[in-house]
Amino acid sequence: MSEKNNIHPDMGVGEFIRRQRELAQLSVRQLADLCGVSNAYLSQIERGLRTPSSMILQSLAKGLRLSAETLYTQAGILDPKGDEDGGVVRAVMHDPKLSSRQRDILIEMYQSFRKNNGSEFSS
Repeated sequence: MSEKNNIHPDMGVGEFIRRQRELAQLSVRQLADLCGVSNAYLSQIERGLRTPSSMILQSLAKGLRLSAETLYTQAGILDPKGDEDGGVVRAVMHDPKLSSRQRDILIEMYQSFRKNNGSEFSS
């Protein structure tokens, strides 16, 4: 059975990327070249030493022939249950007029507000 596109909640995004790369039979160098990142940076992501931005995740998804949503979910950016915030996050992720940094900041702020408001309403 193929692991492709399955979300593994107990696995970090780096390990997931490494496994998907291995399933695609790509070396670190080959995937790095496909995605426009350095071998060292990709290796650090795979080992959990670096957290990739949304744009890097999008590039890695393309290189691995996965949906970007699969990697966003694995990275904890999207809710795997498809919670109502998924539409907002997806809209931000796909807005071509936002920079990678702007996307990351907006998503982080949105998730922080939701978490804060959720704790206020559950008290």
